Amino acid sequence: MEEKLNLTQEWDKTFPKSGKVEHRKVILHNRYGITLAADLYQPKGMTGELAAIAVCGPFGAVKEQASGLYAQTMAERGFLTIAFDPSFTGESGGAPRYMASPDINTEDFQAAVDFLSVQDNVDPEKIGIIGICGWGGMALNTAALDTRVKATAAITMYDMSRVNAHVR
Repeated sequence: MEEKLNLTQEWDKTFPKSGKVEHRKVILHNRYGITLAADLYQPKGMTGELAAIAVCGPFGAVKEQASGLYAQTMAERGFLTIAFDPSFTGESGGAPRYMASPDINTEDFQAAVDFLSVQDNVDPEKIGIIGICGWGGMALNTAALDTRVKATAAITMYDMSRVNAHVR
């Protein structure tokens, strides 16, 4: 059963809207059946197939904050980008709320790569991911699993996935 999301349509970010990019809300689904809310940023005036980047994090944050700013900034530099709320967080679905699952959240990144890879204006051989803070570990997990990911940046103090794996 598909979750119905209540997406905010007005600009609701903690950073100013750039005049160099087009923005729109999109939804995607991970293989666990959770509906994810995302913001798509496209450079204005660019045509053809673009390199693309999926962005998420920090842990506990939403796409209206750091990940959205990173995505918008990379779109200003010519990439098609998507910043998404991970499962259980922000405008995305999933219950219980405000929790993390390394498996599900790694799949959230893969769902974003799925979405990007089928866009007409994306070169599927040029898809990267950026994981910020706690989501840096999720980005590393995704890069290790998904051969479609050609570049990965993890801006993090530690690998949250590794820490969670060793909790006793």
